[in-house]
Amino acid sequence: MDNGNVSTVSEFVLLGLCHSWNMQILFLIIFFILYLIIISGNIVIMILIITDPHLHCPMYFLLANLSFVDMWLSSVTTPKMITDFLRENKTISFGGCMCQILYVHFVGGGEMVLLVVMAYDRFVAICKPLHYSTIMSLQKCTGLVVTSWTIGFVHAMSQMAVIVQLPFCGPREIDSFFCDIPLVIKLACIDSYNLGILMNTDSGVLAMTCFILLLISYTYILLTIRQSSKAGASKALSTCTAHITVVVLFFGPCIFIYVWPLSITWVDKFLAVFYSVITPLLNPAIYTLRNKEIKDAMKRFRHYYMDSKGNI
Repeated sequence: MDNGNVSTVSEFVLLGLCHSWNMQILFLIIFFILYLIIISGNIVIMILIITDPHLHCPMYFLLANLSFVDMWLSSVTTPKMITDFLRENKTISFGGCMCQILYVHFVGGGEMVLLVVMAYDRFVAICKPLHYSTIMSLQKCTGLVVTSWTIGFVHAMSQMAVIVQLPFCGPREIDSFFCDIPLVIKLACIDSYNLGILMNTDSGVLAMTCFILLLISYTYILLTIRQSSKAGASKALSTCTAHITVVVLFFGPCIFIYVWPLSITWVDKFLAVFYSVITPLLNPAIYTLRNKEIKDAMKRFRHYYMDSKGNI
């Protein structure tokens, strides 16, 4: 194909979640409220962890980073989806589409590795409690978080290095509410079947590697908990249950999109909504409702705020 035709498509058309105007207005209200809850909920968790000295430990340092990642993962796609509910022509520029792909895989890949880091933290705390403070120092935690971001960035750039060079010269409709690699590759003016498999394999290797490491970690942790004292086992099991719930909610949709695609449009849209909106929404609720330390920190923060207002 002539290289002069590579840049003929300057924008893509997003078909969105549905075509009914009434349904779009309903979705606009629902997702706008959900997005506000996602942003406010994750910000509250970060503020509590930063300001409360009782939460200055590795587990909550990693939790604050997870809240930060979830907030940005949702922000990559949700605001665009919300504003598109008000538009008849839902278009996105070529550059905007590439940016969505870059940031979704950058932030999403980083979150996968961060969840492995959180599992490692719980593994050390439960299986090697006497060495926990030495192994999970602030420097070690910071290094692990930086590593998660680095792996996410390398993963995203490996995807972008391929997709930005593809020729787009004809079809430009994406049957979703945001740009994602499997859908965009289908629009390229080349035989994209093998390339699609290659790109899904790239994402699948990262997802499955992290998922397998998580399964191994939590299996070992649960086996260790069974041998612990009843009181200690109950608290450890509660924490691990929250972590495992987050892992399943996040990795489930990703596996069915990139590792084992079902190629059913409405299912793909549901899964995309789930990991970009529902999971970031549920994470604050899971960690807040199931975590005594977080609930106690919220009470202390509320009492401090009330006392401050009373002294003004």
